[in-house]
Amino acid sequence: MIESKFVEPFDWEPDKERLKKAMLFEPVDRVPHIDNLIEDRHVEKLLGRYAGNTLAYGGDPAKGPGGEDLRPMHADDFIDLCNIIGQDVISFDAGMWTPLKGKNDEGKLVQVSDRSVKNKKDFDRLIMDSENEIKKAVKYIREYRDAVIKHKSKIGVCPIYGCVMQTLYEFVVGMDDFMMMVYEDRALVEEMLELSTVHFVKLSHAMVEEKMDFLFLGDDVAFKTGTFLPPQIMKEIWTPRIARIIEPAVNANIPVLFHSDGKIDALVDDLIEMGINCINPLDPYCIDYRDYKKRYGKRVALCGNIDIEFPLSKGTPEDVEKDVLEHMEVLKPGYGYVSNSSHSIVNYIPHNNYIAYLNSVHRYGKY
Repeated sequence: MIESKFVEPFDWEPDKERLKKAMLFEPVDRVPHIDNLIEDRHVEKLLGRYAGNTLAYGGDPAKGPGGEDLRPMHADDFIDLCNIIGQDVISFDAGMWTPLKGKNDEGKLVQVSDRSVKNKKDFDRLIMDSENEIKKAVKYIREYRDAVIKHKSKIGVCPIYGCVMQTLYEFVVGMDDFMMMVYEDRALVEEMLELSTVHFVKLSHAMVEEKMDFLFLGDDVAFKTGTFLPPQIMKEIWTPRIARIIEPAVNANIPVLFHSDGKIDALVDDLIEMGINCINPLDPYCIDYRDYKKRYGKRVALCGNIDIEFPLSKGTPEDVEKDVLEHMEVLKPGYGYVSNSSHSIVNYIPHNNYIAYLNSVHRYGKY
């Protein structure tokens, strides 16, 4: 039984090399774990002070554009948190959403999120604020790296960005209209995707120059039964662009994690071929982790699948422990496994269940 209000003491320190080696199928002392979004109530209980969530202080960019004043969690707080939970990396929002902006009533540039673009005329009104957003990302990666040095820590730094398609269907155009636009005005769709790609390629070069330790690229492109668009169309308009975005990191031998919810079977071979080292979060509603271990477990690292509904939200600490152990038994052998929830550590997960998850990973993740 692992129920506890506190993370149990452990005799090792967070270390980026552990995560790198696990993603490259090299021997490690234990399975690393990573959750890029741990929401604020869990963070506050662990730190004993308010520090925001692990993507932002005072907002949540994962839920959409949060305004010009939104900033990542302060690096010192994140490092303290990692030392408590044993996480090997601090990650930050380097601009998940393509910075397509318009002027508000006060004449200030703001991220477009009203799904108002329905044709080329609408799109041509937008402003790509690439230079300013890249400057912000550079500012924050330097802040994070300086904090790691100050703390004499081995923790890695990982920017998160790259929602090429999701920015468009979720905020700029709207899901239904975007999917119709692919067939009715593909030239406009490709123009929008290309503008996003050029921005994110520039951002990748900047992050490589700033010596990022990992790249976490996310773009939700699938639901439970497969990709939103037919695989052939994805291969034509999306896959080559993702390959270009990660190319600077791949060429610099920087490990790359890719995130998409849903059933991504049709994309996995392409992701591996372009140089993705790890896929996340192995959506449990459509991905059997045992099957993925058999099919892909020697070619790409697997990360995630601990379901935030059951056991994390609706189960008991004992259910959490059992599920973590079952995943470890299947996914640990041969390395190439990073423990992770199926989405994020949301506030509605009982805190004792989150603690049980951490303690179980620490207990059963040892090689």
